[in-house]
Amino acid sequence: LQSYGPANVEDTTGSGATDSRDDNDIDLFGSKEEGESEQAKRIREEHLAQHESKKAKNPVFVAISSILLHVKPWDDKTHMTKLEECVRSIQADGLVWSSSKLVLVRYGIQKLQVQSIVEGSKVGTGKLEEQITAFEVYVQSMDVAAFHKI
Repeated sequence: LQSYGPANVEDTTGSGATDSRDDNDIDLFGSKEEGESEQAKRIREEHLAQHESKKAKNPVFVAISSILLHVKPWDDKTHMTKLEECVRSIQADGLVWSSSKLVLVRYGIQKLQVQSIVEGSKVGTGKLEEQITAFEVYVQSMDVAAFHKI
């Protein structure tokens, strides 16, 4: 302190000066009492019961999505009606196939554009992709073109 600080200040760092307060007396969280009173327990239980009854009255929200899929064939010789039959043969709880059409890509190659309505908790896009690309004879790849929550 003498070499870096002011000359007229007393050095208390090495003298063992301690704070008069005891660190154990400070209660940071306001929990002076160890236990919870009976009235506080009763009030907390009443609030929990009210919350559960309100929660039970609310209807369950079901996430429904509209997914537009592009299913691409191997080449222009792929039988597109068979490809569509294969895709529509996939059945799952929470999956509904909707409209479809063939879209020209290039050089006479078409891709299948198919709309589906899915229930989010039951059917996922990863599961759909696995099932569609399992038809390796007809399907080269599949893309999710649009995904809309309804």
